Amino acid sequence: MLHRNLTECVNDLEANGQLKRIDIEVDPYLELGLIQRLALKKGSPALLFTNVKGCQFPMLANLFGSKERVRFIFRSSLKGLKALLKLKLDPRDLLRNPLQYKALPRALWATRPRFVNDGAVTENSTTISKLPQLLSWKKDGGAYITLPQVYSESIKNPGIYNSNLGMYRIQLNSKYLEQDKEIGLHYQIHRGLGCHHAEALALNKNLGINIFVGGPPALTVAAVMPLPEGMPELLFAGALAGRRIDLIKGGSVKKDGTVISELAIPAEADFAITGYIKPNMLKPEGPFGDHLGYYSLEHDFPVMQVTKVWHRKDAIYPFTTVGRPPQEDTFFGEFIHDLTQELIPQVFTGIKQVHAVDAAGVHPLLLAIGSERYVPFASERKAQELLTNALSLLGNSQTSLSKYLLLTAHEDAPSLSAYDIPAFFKHILERTNFHEDLHFITRTTMDTLDYTGTALNQGSKLIWVAAGNKKRELCDKLPQIYLPEGFHSLQLFSPGIAVVSAPKHTQQRGEQDEKLKIFLDTLNSQENARKISLLVLCDDADFCSADWDNFLWVTFTRSDPATDIYGLNENIHAKHWRCDAPLIIDARKKEFHAPELELDPKIEQKVLEMGSKNKPLHGII
Repeated sequence: MLHRNLTECVNDLEANGQLKRIDIEVDPYLELGLIQRLALKKGSPALLFTNVKGCQFPMLANLFGSKERVRFIFRSSLKGLKALLKLKLDPRDLLRNPLQYKALPRALWATRPRFVNDGAVTENSTTISKLPQLLSWKKDGGAYITLPQVYSESIKNPGIYNSNLGMYRIQLNSKYLEQDKEIGLHYQIHRGLGCHHAEALALNKNLGINIFVGGPPALTVAAVMPLPEGMPELLFAGALAGRRIDLIKGGSVKKDGTVISELAIPAEADFAITGYIKPNMLKPEGPFGDHLGYYSLEHDFPVMQVTKVWHRKDAIYPFTTVGRPPQEDTFFGEFIHDLTQELIPQVFTGIKQVHAVDAAGVHPLLLAIGSERYVPFASERKAQELLTNALSLLGNSQTSLSKYLLLTAHEDAPSLSAYDIPAFFKHILERTNFHEDLHFITRTTMDTLDYTGTALNQGSKLIWVAAGNKKRELCDKLPQIYLPEGFHSLQLFSPGIAVVSAPKHTQQRGEQDEKLKIFLDTLNSQENARKISLLVLCDDADFCSADWDNFLWVTFTRSDPATDIYGLNENIHAKHWRCDAPLIIDARKKEFHAPELELDPKIEQKVLEMGSKNKPLHGII
């Protein structure tokens, strides 16, 4: 079924047992977000809340709450979209296998938006304060739109073919924002909106912005697609929807003379907020409980001046909440991977596979498999082409935000998968030359949501490559090692990998810990310490070593490579950092890190009671 709008999608899901209506009153303050996360964890269907406290609009949770549900929503259009993507990979395949492309003409036609003068989205108007006031975590700075589609166009070359549709969180209220007239617009580094904003600032002009909520589900997915710069998300949305997207033309006027918007609006959206960003006007935005599992803190960001809030008469308000993975956005990532995995070698020459690790917060850790063909006649394969592969990954698209990039050679293990995380770590640790294979990039950009670096958007990266024959056998039993005072609970997590509890970190941002010099000296005096290949320092070794999800989350969301990596006999030779095993990562919490997300005990108790036997949410959460 090809969904023209969100209502059609909701009806389709309900008819197929993949959506349940919740009629009891629920509070958008903390309650609704927790219900959504618990239902997601349990694998429940999508939930339509029809009785939201203080709000006239029904709210839809977990629309994309499982891999199967996402594929079900787009089941009628996936074949055509995949044909379109495959054709981009190899245009000659159309001549070789024409019968495989029967769905292609429709997919191509669907990429062209259809312009109209008005649409369902403009049937009614409201104000920002009458929208659902969703607050997901207790320390959030205000209510947020969490599934927004933020639309902008180039000022120099306006029109949909020079547009950007992205998902950037929208703060609806705070002590800094003028109620109903201003909303906060947080966009992270390396986002398409930034290019349009830069143009507007250079010309000292307002930048028009429209924010859509709901509408055809393809619009929401398109807003998070990592498309090449210059490829409009609206065109991709049509192909994914399997039908042309109806767009109200910018500048269209209603019968009463009201200008709908200066920019285009999807006619079937559920909500549309129109407005603009003034040059050089910033206000504090945040805090916000984010997808790394911590709060992103209060910082100055652009403010959008609101000119109109439109909504259709049967408007449904889709939402999500984010937090420590896995959450609903995990399934966005899996769906995007399924669509784009065959395109990876075309975008990144030599790369066979990439895996932005969800359990580590996505951008903190990228595992990749590349090619090593530079000197095929050498007696021993070394990581050379892999470095070219790595620089390509860090120089393009969203992979450029990766903090730790671990890259191995396909030739060494053709069956190895970057998605088999234990096997990948075992493979790279067996082959790493700690004198040659660790390459730091310092004083560079990093993910806006990552607070481990030297400043907002600033930090370091590690390129960790490995190729060739095995260089060591990984220990499968914990060697006997003496630890200095304050260090305890040393345990083997996985072959070659150990974790240890360490004293509380007290250093300033960007400074290495003097206590670790004593720790390193103690290890250096013990031959047994060299049997460990990777050693992670943490606050709670039992928690860190409980499973791979905990290990990845702690290790890679709480460390900055340049500041927090150590090694035995570490030294710099010809400006290259090197060490002996073990490589040591300091993954303790630091005082300058953002606080971890925590539940409100009273809200948790109330929600869990709603899910108890004979209560309305029993079996759902």
